[in-house]
Amino acid sequence: MSQILRVVLLVSIVTLAPVSAGARSTMHDYNIKQAMDSDVGKTKLLGVPVYFAGQKHAKVASDKGVFTANRRTNAFNKSDEQACRIAFLSAVIALQARAEKMGGDAVVDIKSITNNQNLESATQYRCAAGNVVANVALTGRVVKFK
Repeated sequence: MSQILRVVLLVSIVTLAPVSAGARSTMHDYNIKQAMDSDVGKTKLLGVPVYFAGQKHAKVASDKGVFTANRRTNAFNKSDEQACRIAFLSAVIALQARAEKMGGDAVVDIKSITNNQNLESATQYRCAAGNVVANVALTGRVVKFK
């Protein structure tokens, strides 16, 4: 009987360990400028200007709508900051691509809305980092300038 109990206990530990290991979700606020000025940011970002909450921009002639970009990236074997930067840049690129598709000149009033932990900032974005995945969700308005 003790042999069966040991096997059941071992199977339970092995089965439940990955669930608890992947459950971490730590919220971080990181610097927008550092991410945008990174080597990846310089080479991957599109030419569409982006303006985060509170940043000044030209006068808007037409509003094409508010859009959300929710991006995740593999966080395995990366620091939280590295994984979050990749997810952030992916979300910004998705907003830029939407602006191009809609004929917009820019994306304005960009805010972090990751896991309903909203952050309106011109300098910081919010990211949820786990053991396996990092997530950044942004929302912004696609506009045409005068």
